[in-house]
This record gives sequence, C-alpha cells and structure tokens, in this order.
Amino acid sequence: MMKSITKRALMAGCAFAFAAGIVAGPAAAQDFPDGPITLVVNWPAGGGGDRAGRLLAQYGEKYAGVPIVVNNIDGAGGSTGVRFVAEAEPDGQTVGIFGSSIVAQQYINPNAPAVADLAPISFFGPDPGALEVRADTGIETLEQFIAALKENPGSIKNGNDAPGGWSYVVAALIEKAADVQMTKVPYKGYSPTVAAIMSGEIQSATLPVPQLVDQAKAGDINILAVTADERHFMAPETPTFKEEGIDLVAGDWRAVFAPAGVSDEVKAKLEEIFTKTVEDPEFQEAAKNVGFVIQPKGAEETGTYIAAFDENYYPVLLDAGLVKANQK
Repeated sequence: MMKSITKRALMAGCAFAFAAGIVAGPAAAQDFPDGPITLVVNWPAGGGGDRAGRLLAQYGEKYAGVPIVVNNIDGAGGSTGVRFVAEAEPDGQTVGIFGSSIVAQQYINPNAPAVADLAPISFFGPDPGALEVRADTGIETLEQFIAALKENPGSIKNGNDAPGGWSYVVAALIEKAADVQMTKVPYKGYSPTVAAIMSGEIQSATLPVPQLVDQAKAGDINILAVTADERHFMAPETPTFKEEGIDLVAGDWRAVFAPAGVSDEVKAKLEEIFTKTVEDPEFQEAAKNVGFVIQPKGAEETGTYIAAFDENYYPVLLDAGLVKANQK
C-alpha cells in the first residue's frame, strides 16, 4: 500500500513540475532581460562598427533597463565575432551589431557562419563606401587615380579589411569597375587602416567617409569619390562614382542580430529595445554628429532587407571572383 502511495505521489510531483515548467517559460521571457546584455562588435575598438555599437549601448540602456556592455571580438575579417554570437546561448543576453560583410564572408570564408545562423533584430543604417588618397600623392581626382594605376598597375597600396570585410570588397569592386589593379593591404578594421594611411604606410583606402573626413578637412587626405547614389552629407563636395562615369554603387550597412534560436518573446523584446533606441531623437543627433546615416527598421523589415541584399549582392561577388565557398 505504501509503495502505491509513494508512486502516485511521485507521479503527481512530476506532473506538477512539468506544469510549472510550462508556466515558467513565458514568465522567464517576460522577465527578460534579467542581467546585462552583451553587445558584440566584430571589429576592433575605434572603428565605425565600434562607434555604432557604443552609441547603441549608451542610448539603449534606458530602454533595456539593464547595462549594455560592448565586447569587441575581432578576427578573420569579422567572422570571429559573428561566430561568437551565432554560437551563444539563445537567451537574448548576447547580441551583435554586424555589417554587410557577414553576407560576403559566408561565400568567401568556408568557416564563416551563415546569415541563417543569426536572427535579425533591428536595422541601424547604411554606410556607403568611398575612395581616399593621401594628399601628398598629388592625386586629386578619381580620373588621376585610375590613370596612375593604368600606367603602373599595383603601384598604389590600398588599405582595407581582410578578404570578406567590406572595405576589401569595395576595393575589389573598384578594381573591376575601373579595370585597374591596386596592391590591397589587409588590416584588422577601420581604425588601423586610418592609422596606416596617416603614417604613409599606404597611399589609399576604401573607408566610409566619416572615418577620414576630419583628415580631409585638415588637407591631409583627398576623398576622391563615394560609392553611393548620392553625395555624403559630411563631404558634399565629393562626387559619386556615377558622377565620374563609373557605374558603381556599393553600400555597407549595420544591423543588430541575436542567435538564430532565440525565442519569439525574447526576440520581440530585443526588437523593442533596439528599434526604440535607433528611433530616439537624442541617439539620432549623436549618430549624425559622427557621420552615421540612420534608417530605423524592425526585425521583419530588417530580415527582408538583408535577404534582398544577399540575393542582389551574390552575383556581384561571383562576378568579382570573390566567391570561394558555399556557392549558390
């Protein structure tokens, strides 16, 4: 008799625990976040991705209700930080802010995470590329830059990311569009590339305008052209490649991602936190002051944008000879 009662009690206890687990699931999601959120930047401190991440962290804390801590995890053309987030516990406590290089990397680097390993959360904004040269080269126009390389292929050392990083892709696309050859020198992000061009280690760079706009104003750098449909608001005197007769539009972008396995409830909370942050007028003013173009989008719209970018961008990478793995 005692054995039967014990068995029934055990079964009842298991049933209660199972039911409690069902109830606890949504409650846990509602309590999110229950500690600091780690925001991974997949490039070194000081670059554009780092600045964007720190702005998000600074202004996002009031919407998160907890600290947002930036963690720079760079390497492998940005893939190391992306993998860190893709393989993190999908509890929403670890997210990342990544750019369009995540699309290129999945085709260039066989060890890079796929975009499908991430869940889009919120869009930060576009970041068009540009071509810059040291003023002491004597090159003041895109036409002169191209002529120098036509006369002596490879004579200009261009600073860019490692293969798969956005500034590398921009350099490769410029070479193809203008039928020239630079000597591409890889650096671990925008900040060391800026240091290299300012020291004279390289003569040109393919960085977004905000990275070198102050040096251009000081007369040390000439920004030759931007890879966008419109001129950049921080360098309105600089023409687009299209204006210079080269049909090249190549824009980077940044968005917030979580691991792909994050629950719908937590994903919705993350979307609320980061979309409200990007829509915040104080955040937008601070972002514009350092040269960012802000374009808020929610999770679904961000996912649609990235899927369309992937679809349109793959043929460009293929045509430029950059697809080394995971061909479609």
